[in-house]
Amino acid sequence: MAVMDLDRVPIDEVLRYLGAGGKDPGPLLPLAEDCARELLAAARPRWTWRGFGCEIAPEGVRLDCGFLLPGKDLADHLSGCREAVLLAATLSPGVDALLRRTQLSDLSRSLVLESCAAAAIEEVCDRAEAAIGERYPGRGFTSRFSPGYGDLPVTIQGEFLALLDAPRKLGLCATASSILTPRKSVTAVLGVREPGAKAAPKAKSCGSCSLRGSCAYRRRGITCGRE
Repeated sequence: MAVMDLDRVPIDEVLRYLGAGGKDPGPLLPLAEDCARELLAAARPRWTWRGFGCEIAPEGVRLDCGFLLPGKDLADHLSGCREAVLLAATLSPGVDALLRRTQLSDLSRSLVLESCAAAAIEEVCDRAEAAIGERYPGRGFTSRFSPGYGDLPVTIQGEFLALLDAPRKLGLCATASSILTPRKSVTAVLGVREPGAKAAPKAKSCGSCSLRGSCAYRRRGITCGRE
């Protein structure tokens, strides 16, 4: 388990989530910057990971510990990979508490804080991925792929977290309906590419986005431009 000193929230990503990416944000920019400072004061980011050997099976991706990550979409995503990394990260209960308070007092501000939290947890995952990459010199990763995306069922969250000992290490759990708590958290699978393998573009994707369940772009059948 690693504690992360998060010192920034990518404001360009916050504005993109809010639909102002590539536009003049006007008064939205100082509000986003103020919300980012408030969120950073509440956040205590932590993350953990484990690497496994893996093989593509007819029913999905099977790790060498015996755990099955079911579904064709992840199997296609990890095609050619013989190892996989399981990652879990959280911003901490303090961020959830901040969001709950703000939702009750200022709905507009709460929407900006939600976008700040989404950008912040992605930043945590990006930094965690970079740190993990140091353990795989000469290798690369696929983009992150989270339970609940494609046909990888969200119902594996509990077993996924147990494999990482995340409830003890991070205080990160899953409810009976497989919702992560704290809410501003991410679990994801990364495929480890073989040395010399041609790397696909490492675009960020809906598969790891913490807003994917409530994304206004996805409801309209489009993306925010992060893919």
